[in-house]
Amino acid sequence: MQATESASARADDRRMLSESVADFAQRATDIARVRKWRGVQPGFDRGLWREMAGMGWTGLLIPERFGGMELGFGEMSEVCRGLARVLTPEPMLSCAVLAARTLMHCQNESLGAELLPGIAQGELIAALAWQERAGDLDSTTPGTSAQTSGAQVTLSGTKRFVAGAAGADGIIVSAQAGSELVLVWVPASTPGVSVELEPIADGRFAAQIGFKDAKLPGQNVLARGEVAQSALGRALDEASVMASAELTGIMSRALEMTLDYLRTRVQFGRTIGSFQALQHRAVDLHIQEQLSSCALNDAIEALDERPGEPATSAAVSRAKARCSDAASLITRQAIQMHGAIGFTEDSDVGLYVKRALTLSAWLGNSAHHRRRFARLAPDDTE
Repeated sequence: MQATESASARADDRRMLSESVADFAQRATDIARVRKWRGVQPGFDRGLWREMAGMGWTGLLIPERFGGMELGFGEMSEVCRGLARVLTPEPMLSCAVLAARTLMHCQNESLGAELLPGIAQGELIAALAWQERAGDLDSTTPGTSAQTSGAQVTLSGTKRFVAGAAGADGIIVSAQAGSELVLVWVPASTPGVSVELEPIADGRFAAQIGFKDAKLPGQNVLARGEVAQSALGRALDEASVMASAELTGIMSRALEMTLDYLRTRVQFGRTIGSFQALQHRAVDLHIQEQLSSCALNDAIEALDERPGEPATSAAVSRAKARCSDAASLITRQAIQMHGAIGFTEDSDVGLYVKRALTLSAWLGNSAHHRRRFARLAPDDTE
């Protein structure tokens, strides 16, 4: 009975959080604002980011001792999904999920106590730089090197496709120190660090970051060896699930827009939504949306209850693959069912296609995650 009441209370909390995000989105942002920031550095409004922090969202996954709310991924998914429905460009995934969770898993209490409160309060924007080559998703053997000399660490190398680096105050960098992986905190103002922003399809920015003998104090090393590998792997899994949550928000809103259009567009004296062929296509898209939500819920439950297990990583990959494919299908079909107007720059539905495109590829596309699922999924035949 207590477990049932607890689950019911948590569902009520999530529903209220979802309503709060929807109210905020209606009041504080719209597609016109999103268009305004497309291609304009840093690609988001820092004032609105602080307002989100004031709502507690940037600290949802951060422990209370560091100024956060210490809630679960179910709650964070409501925020990610709700903000994705209006395509907010603020770095919720790259900072409040990927970077923050990497810091937490590193178990560096002193540096965590310095950095995590800033993220929770919206005063510090952090990003994670771990990828170096297109299509290479191996996070365990970076080409970037970290040379230790006394109490100093020197970084050399290049990171690519760094999400959330535009406007970031600091970067968590993966590097190779001898035979082991290390994670290092690098303030953006560090001499020897160069940031070159690269526009991506949805109007935001990724970055190429160069490190030319960038010298840092030894206490900026967050983790080494197996701790660093575990921290990075878990944070990438967690961000993949929250990216899946954003994808469900995108597909949900794109489908709603399409159904509204089908109900109002008149052709041959009838609303096109009355045509059976389009009704069947809409039902198929609704089914894909529901299947994606189920896969996402399974992955969230696994992250909250069984963190770090191979079966949890398998659930993560199943959700990311399913949501990536469904978001791509639904948004592209949305353009088709809007007809010629859907292909124009003025049509808002095209913005959802572009955001789905970038999120589907981020942290591994559906093909990568299907292969990973096949490798990690429990063998039920034993």
